[in-house]
Amino acid sequence: MKRIYLNGLRCCSSFSSSNPNTGTEEWGSSLVQDWQEDLEIQLEELEECSSSCSEEREEWQEKVDALIDEVEDIERSIRKWKVRSVAVYLYGKVVGEKMNEAKELLEEAEYYFPNSFKYLILGGGVAAGYAAREFVQLGVKAGEVGIISEESVAPYERPALSKGYLLPKNAARLPQFHVCVGSGGERLDRSWYEKNGIELILNTKIVKAALESKTLTSEDGTNFKFGTLIIAIGSKGLKLRDFGVKGDEAKNVLCLRDIKDADQIVEAMKAKKNGKAVVVGGGYNGLEVGAALRLNNLSVTMVYPDPWCLPRLFTKEIAEFYERYYTSKGIRIIKETSVINLESDSNKEVKKVKLKNGRELEADIVIVGIGARPATGLFQGQLEMNKGGIKTDGLFKTSMNDVYAIGDIACFPMKMYNEMRRVEHVDHARKSAMKAVEGIMGKGKGKVVEEYDYLPYFYSRVFDLSWQFYGDNVGETTVMFGDRNPAAKKPKFGCYWIKDGKLMGIFLEGGSAEENKAIKELAWLQPKVGDVKELKDKGVSFAFELQDIRKRQAA
Repeated sequence: MKRIYLNGLRCCSSFSSSNPNTGTEEWGSSLVQDWQEDLEIQLEELEECSSSCSEEREEWQEKVDALIDEVEDIERSIRKWKVRSVAVYLYGKVVGEKMNEAKELLEEAEYYFPNSFKYLILGGGVAAGYAAREFVQLGVKAGEVGIISEESVAPYERPALSKGYLLPKNAARLPQFHVCVGSGGERLDRSWYEKNGIELILNTKIVKAALESKTLTSEDGTNFKFGTLIIAIGSKGLKLRDFGVKGDEAKNVLCLRDIKDADQIVEAMKAKKNGKAVVVGGGYNGLEVGAALRLNNLSVTMVYPDPWCLPRLFTKEIAEFYERYYTSKGIRIIKETSVINLESDSNKEVKKVKLKNGRELEADIVIVGIGARPATGLFQGQLEMNKGGIKTDGLFKTSMNDVYAIGDIACFPMKMYNEMRRVEHVDHARKSAMKAVEGIMGKGKGKVVEEYDYLPYFYSRVFDLSWQFYGDNVGETTVMFGDRNPAAKKPKFGCYWIKDGKLMGIFLEGGSAEENKAIKELAWLQPKVGDVKELKDKGVSFAFELQDIRKRQAA
């Protein structure tokens, strides 16, 4: 980098201020002197920054060199000027322009220092990976994006942990399920991030977020600077100790939130082959892990406090089918009670699970899946919260400029239902990530980006079963249809939710790809429903009839 000496400016300033009869020139000289000092400081900073830049910043360095050449040309020209007032005015005007250019370059240079990024993604889950892909597709430059993750691997499709990783045969393993294969896209392994100039900062826990100063601080004291921050850290799993239960620190009490947890469960299943497993919780996690444990030939008992499984989504009738099916697979279900104590042996392994109803269960493995809470701790008092999450607008911008929140942690305006909601599901994690990045990049280009419009979607696969749900499970009427016999070779049934005469949500077990697509379109339409009995009789065919009507109308 060339060394800068603004001797011409010094001469001009001293020459002008030496004349006591030219007040205007003295004022101009003083202003130019201030500009001179600022510009010198900035150019020196650019010099220092440039020395630490890599080859990826060559274009930026060329701009800096060009600016320095222009300033040197100005200095040479000033030495030839004779008229003080013209010199002060013209030089001051040009220096002001050049100083603005230097400021712009400095702002750009901030992201070229180590641990500084124009766009920083906090979190290493599904949302982080899809956000990274969207940045690349929208033309982000190499070196501008960083991802900070507590995990040791690149972002991956988390549903694979409970749906494939724990299986006894043909188990899923990385790099097989890195994002974005879950939505049919390219698999983004570590080399993809390197190729696209995205820095993966793994095994790093952030313990402090100073959003005003745009700084994150890690456990080891490293500071990370950002221009725009995307918060994608999701939720933290609840522990039994959060409810006053003692003993959950035992080494055979496990959970399933990330791949490290999955590896521990796999090892435990091997070590406790044909042993006894107690699954605490009857939600998504509990149902899928319970099925996987049984497939690994463990004796499984599920315990949950609710009157039926997955009560946030299932009706009693839907839940009854799955509970009967699980029972037919040899899984024991104990409902409407909770764990009050875990009793360990001298090896610090739980051997007995004590329940509130007085029962005691023998256990070789205990899996806890009792829900999660958004990980908002770092941002309390800095960002506006809503419904337990970080409040955002329709493009996932938070209450602070240049800070966005996506996935589980975001509470966003759901246009379909005209209310603020949080959605804890992989589909939303993917789509919210892409929409947020679209908004961020569009903002920089002055582009108007349409706000997020999302249809809630959930799905699961256990044993030989597979279900999908679209819409909202609210309404004064539910309409069950199909065969709910768990002994059937291929059970197929569903449920419609109706509110104020309008279809709100649809659940379907055992649907084909075409049927699942049809119920999705139906949930978007939210048609009026007149005859409930007819809806029950038609079942899923109602969705196809509506499709046909729309096609005829379009024609």
